[in-house]
Amino acid sequence: MRLGYGLNLEQTQKLIMTPELRQAITILQLSALELSSYVEEQLLENPLLETQEESPDIKEDVEPTVEEERPAEEKWEVDWQDYFHDQDENRVRQERVVVDEKQRFDPFIAASPTLLEHLLEQLHVQKVSASLPVAEYIVGNLNDNGCLELTLEEIAHETHVSLQTAEEALALVQTLDPLGVGARNLEECLRLQLPLLPSYPPELPELLKYLEDLAAGRLQRIAHALKISVSKVQELADLVRKLDPKPGLSYSGPGDVRYVVPDVVIEEIEGEFIILVNDITVPRLGINKAYREALSLEEGTDTRKFVEQKLNAAAWLIRSIEQRRLTLYKVANAIVKWQREFLLSGIRYLKPLTLRDIAEEIGVHESTVSRATAHKYIQTPRGIFEFKFFFASSMGRGHNNESSITTEGIKLALRDIISTENPKSPYSDQKLADLLKDRNMEISRRTVAKYRDELGIAATTVRKRY
Repeated sequence: MRLGYGLNLEQTQKLIMTPELRQAITILQLSALELSSYVEEQLLENPLLETQEESPDIKEDVEPTVEEERPAEEKWEVDWQDYFHDQDENRVRQERVVVDEKQRFDPFIAASPTLLEHLLEQLHVQKVSASLPVAEYIVGNLNDNGCLELTLEEIAHETHVSLQTAEEALALVQTLDPLGVGARNLEECLRLQLPLLPSYPPELPELLKYLEDLAAGRLQRIAHALKISVSKVQELADLVRKLDPKPGLSYSGPGDVRYVVPDVVIEEIEGEFIILVNDITVPRLGINKAYREALSLEEGTDTRKFVEQKLNAAAWLIRSIEQRRLTLYKVANAIVKWQREFLLSGIRYLKPLTLRDIAEEIGVHESTVSRATAHKYIQTPRGIFEFKFFFASSMGRGHNNESSITTEGIKLALRDIISTENPKSPYSDQKLADLLKDRNMEISRRTVAKYRDELGIAATTVRKRY
């Protein structure tokens, strides 16, 4: 074999991930709230960016040129002098429109109190002094469910008080609203809430000692232990279900408030679906004209290079945001075409849909659709859903041997079947699988059990009524 050096010419094609392309991909993946935060960061980093007040009478048409699959390699050439001239005219027109508008105030939402704040407020109006600091310590150590994970000995040791004082402080906490907080186990939590049930049967406190048997459906064992009928056990169990095993969760914790802002809104108007991309939370961006003088400097100066670099970065950001808006619109429009029957008639008519179907519909790569729909919500006449809700997988064949059965459709059918069963002889999972098969939904018994659990429906032994 002969070894040696040589020069060869070879032509190849490859995709270069430029910083601009990475930014465009990042912006495409952001939700409406995340995009607002991202834009605020860019406003701090780029001095040439500024927010603009948008007038309803002024609309700018920006043709997108950024595509994920085909990044632009050429440098943007922008006539910034013309841009600033147009911007001045735009601002004059806006001032004439806004000057006559009345002052408006945006509505605001106050955060709900946390469990800690709610309990401390009640403690501070109590006419006690000796056990109050210990009670505050106990309240501060409750978990999100409102349960106490410390022992009385640990509380007494940490607060340097006697065991009796710790007991008195815990008793004080357990009288606070909501009832059930400060409990050390589930039985105690439910027992503290018994006063919420008017005239409860005398057997109910005893039933709370058999919560594990009750959860497992061993009603015969409970009936034998309490010397009552099985039907009486079920009657008591129905009362227990009215109590809250996690009373603390009804109050928000610090930072627990989550607002779902739909990225796309679909409205039905006279039988037609109108698609609106919700970008109202995103500031409208423009270029700060204060830097126009730097453009008149000689070519090659450091100041001019800096300004041109920031100008191009600002222009790319503005167009990337516009491209995100148009991509979301195209995806939502394609989803409306595929799932029109669902939007009109409900979950039974949800069709199987994949990312590839939408990608082929709008002429982009499948990964683009995936990024555009990730962690985003869409508001429809049927409610607010994540985008991924509409990408339902096929689980069987419908009429004309077409793939038209989705997971959501099977769950709905499963719920309907169970709702009509005889409570004294509920269907087993195998029987449910057979009944679904009769509806042309062929799934295994194990899958039925999985879907039943996801629906929050108990097993056969627990559903049975005597």
